Amino acid sequence: MAPSRAEAQKAITLFREKYEDKYPKAVSCLTKDTDSLLAFYDFPAAHWSHLLTTNAIESTLATLRHRTIAIKGAFSQETAMAMMFQLGLEAEKSWRKIKGSERLAEVISGVRFIDGEAQALAS
Repeated sequence: MAPSRAEAQKAITLFREKYEDKYPKAVSCLTKDTDSLLAFYDFPAAHWSHLLTTNAIESTLATLRHRTIAIKGAFSQETAMAMMFQLGLEAEKSWRKIKGSERLAEVISGVRFIDGEAQALAS
């Protein structure tokens, strides 16, 4: 959770220097995927907390999984899809709104972000 990509890179370098001898596999895993790990710095800072978790996906699917496991084999394909759709609509009522949703238009239109801040377009 460094405030910038440069500081995060420094922290990764320090981690590598400190733990490479004791935990070579962990260090290798972290350092080989550094670009993917730090990709969230290319989005608005308000979105970082949403990008750093998969909980939204897991909690949504958990509701569906619990219901379909409890009533195994009692559905045709059509009724199973209808039930999943209705459960999805119900789960949607308790979802958190995305912080910084007003910045989504910028992300979609291709505005470049560095360390969470929008960069001015060059003329």
